Amino acid sequence: MRNETPPANDVIPIEVIQGDLPIVLTQPHAGTWLPTALQRRLRPQALALSDTDWHIPRLYAGLLPEASIVRTPVHRYVIDVNRPPDNTPMYPGSHGTGLCPLTDFDGQPLYQPGQTPDAAEIRDRLQRWHRPYHAAIAAQIRRLQQRHRKVLVFDCHSIRSHIPALFEGRLPVFNVGSFDDRSCAPQLTAMVAAVCAQAGQSRTEQPSSACDFDHVVNGRFRGGYTTRHHGQPAAGVHALQLELAQRAYMQEQPPWHYDAAKADRLRPILREILQQALSWLQR
Repeated sequence: MRNETPPANDVIPIEVIQGDLPIVLTQPHAGTWLPTALQRRLRPQALALSDTDWHIPRLYAGLLPEASIVRTPVHRYVIDVNRPPDNTPMYPGSHGTGLCPLTDFDGQPLYQPGQTPDAAEIRDRLQRWHRPYHAAIAAQIRRLQQRHRKVLVFDCHSIRSHIPALFEGRLPVFNVGSFDDRSCAPQLTAMVAAVCAQAGQSRTEQPSSACDFDHVVNGRFRGGYTTRHHGQPAAGVHALQLELAQRAYMQEQPPWHYDAAKADRLRPILREILQQALSWLQR
């Protein structure tokens, strides 16, 4: 069980690394911290934290020095900072998990009977962990807008390749989401998609590759609250989500090991995506 020691009031700080480039890498689901009291209320299988965006900080580390980073150490089972504060469904008509999830991605209950959070507890979690996260992102956007004409919020995600309750079949490796081009200029979305497409073509020519790099744009994952809330292209703030299928860089079963050999093939593609985005922002 991953349970970093928090301050006595269970308010742990949002992690912010400030850089000078006009890109903010946001990492909402890599945290693994759960309050001790909450651990006792969850079912034992929930403590495996299977819905974590595993190893995202390591995967992106050093790819774009001087980019800013905002991430929360709090696990999404406490509160999902990539969901709207009013818990409006992100994908109406599709199964998903909410602001304070009651089930995991497989549809299994997270809580022991009688232990689910009430409205007052949800409001408290919003105040402690959700609002500070988005305030930190907004602060970085404002800071960078003083130096740059355009800013990009690049939302870093990953997920298991097969989750029948959420989507059919096997998820593509690269899932680019721009809220149907409402959170990001279409030209930037197309540029990122072109890098992903080129990676897929390169791997097709090398059939011995351990992972074929397929992609989709605005498919099952079109961008969550971070993308939709902070992306304001008309004001020079673009937001793009990249959801990676975890088979591209890690073991998709417990203990969720990072696969350095796979990651070393993926990281140059991620670097190229960020470099291309940076070039577009600086035009």
